[in-house]
Amino acid sequence: MTDQPSTESSPRRVLVIQAHPDDAEFVCAGTVAKWVREGAEVHYCSITSGDKGSPDPSISGPELATMREREQRSACDVLGVASVTFLGYLDATLVPDLALRRELTRVIRRIKPDVLVCQDPTMRYAGQEYINHPDHIAAGEAALAAVFPSARDVKTFPELLDEGLQPHTTPEVYIFGAREPDIWVDITDTIDIKIAALKEHRSQVGENSEELDDWMHEWGRETARQRPDGSNGFGEFAESFKYMKLG
Repeated sequence: MTDQPSTESSPRRVLVIQAHPDDAEFVCAGTVAKWVREGAEVHYCSITSGDKGSPDPSISGPELATMREREQRSACDVLGVASVTFLGYLDATLVPDLALRRELTRVIRRIKPDVLVCQDPTMRYAGQEYINHPDHIAAGEAALAAVFPSARDVKTFPELLDEGLQPHTTPEVYIFGAREPDIWVDITDTIDIKIAALKEHRSQVGENSEELDDWMHEWGRETARQRPDGSNGFGEFAESFKYMKLG
């Protein structure tokens, strides 16, 4: 098992595909912040705008979606993300069909990333307390199908050629929230940026700043401890991924 990708330099252009606003901030924003510091141009694509993500009956779905889009943009500003695209799918209804695959292929061909970051479609549950959101699974399935082979193949979705979107091969994929991670990224220098970005999602994390800080620090420590060779010689905090090299 390797703990580092085979590339020696930081990515140049990154596309992060997530199901909902805040998914990336919870799980991989420390890595995003690290790459931005190292000069990467990072773009987000949020398939939904999280219109179901509140127990408050007084707020409508469209109002909540507008709020969460605003929160995501603010989080991206904290991280230094170059752009965020919202595809407008309804929360809690995602299926990895051809329509969604086409939309994501369009985004990949437009952004032309050398690294795709997406969710794990195989992660159905963890431990005895967590059932993965079905949108996370669908988003990961559609993103992986879009990056390979749809974005690469000239004969797939030929209508995109009429939009001027030529095929694009993305060499590397980082899968976050992975069931079987095999690389760990040291985020000791950027965990505070990650937490600051996460706090922009006030509709989701509330106002208890100290509790959130403690939770995210412990999560980062535990992730670092899960490295196969332990955390010796590694920073205090980490994020983990399943890593794929496509070419």
